[in-house]
Amino acid sequence: MKQILVETSARHVHVTKEDLETLFGAGHELTVKSWLSQPGQFASEEQVDIVGPKNTLKRVRILGPVRPATQVELSLTDARSIGVTAPVRESGDIAGSGACKLVGPAGEVEVTEGVIAAKRHIHMTPADAEEFGVKDKDVVSVKVDTNGRALVFGDVVVRVSEKFSLAMHIDTDESNAACAVNGTMGDMIK
Repeated sequence: MKQILVETSARHVHVTKEDLETLFGAGHELTVKSWLSQPGQFASEEQVDIVGPKNTLKRVRILGPVRPATQVELSLTDARSIGVTAPVRESGDIAGSGACKLVGPAGEVEVTEGVIAAKRHIHMTPADAEEFGVKDKDVVSVKVDTNGRALVFGDVVVRVSEKFSLAMHIDTDESNAACAVNGTMGDMIK
């Protein structure tokens, strides 16, 4: 069975076109800084501050392209440090989630819901899913053997789409717990 690349997804923000223009000015478009492993996804040059009741996270990267809803993805440590609620959710599942303020060079956006800690997940193509014997929304475990910190991640959601490239995404808390580095690979356990 082939292994799965384990990538660390650091804190980041997804924004709507409307919120992007509020934060950076009318007509502003995201500028590609670097392409990510998922096709069509990129880290932009644009950064915002995330303000909570206790503290502020400065210069947090916006990922593109723009989305239908603004979403802030933090580790649980990040959320606690600024005093916001961040339920563990799949991307896009923001109903009733945490709130914060985003501050950009041209304005501010009150995010009334949209702050989450992303549920760990694996992006797969349909061919990958067939090879691994899983389907969209299956929940699996992934064993990661690292130097002195091997562990098994449970509750990993499988996400299948022709638009994906095979990779597992974990947040910085999870990555640090496993001593994961660039190139860390994992074995799926059904």
